[in-house]
Amino acid sequence: MNISMYQASTARFANMLKNLSAILDKAQAHAEANKIEPTVLTNCRLFPNMFPMKRQVQIACDTAKGAVARLAGVEVPKHEDTEETFAELKARIAKTVDFIQGVKPAQIDGSEEKNIHLKLGPREVDYKGMQYLLGHAIPNFYFHVTRPRTTSCATTAWSSPSVTTSPTPSARQ
Repeated sequence: MNISMYQASTARFANMLKNLSAILDKAQAHAEANKIEPTVLTNCRLFPNMFPMKRQVQIACDTAKGAVARLAGVEVPKHEDTEETFAELKARIAKTVDFIQGVKPAQIDGSEEKNIHLKLGPREVDYKGMQYLLGHAIPNFYFHVTRPRTTSCATTAWSSPSVTTSPTPSARQ
């Protein structure tokens, strides 16, 4: 059984973005239950040199919509990076999912050998469609889509009264 370029891209991106939206719901519920200003979490960084949670969501959305648009040969929609709240981040995810699901399978299927040209900072890189999807877009997407979950888990754990500063799980009991 073969998997199509559409199934490997749009379907996977949409599924994971919907999961990410559900994770943001949990983070917002945690913030509300513990009287934490929600932007404390959306601006939280897992590590000082990493982007904050809100930027990770923006990049995950940009990667998904960019990959689908490039493979389909349509213009990449522009989204301003102004989101601060969970509601704004969820709206961005919904806008991204609506766009990528609006692209038809016939627009993407058969793009395995399509030339994809990217400007990545000062570098310019050329890919074939399959190489771009599997070697660049999907790994980049999964990297950024998992950062908010990791950040949310970390901030939830460290803001919980049952967690101490002890580094070992056995010392937390």
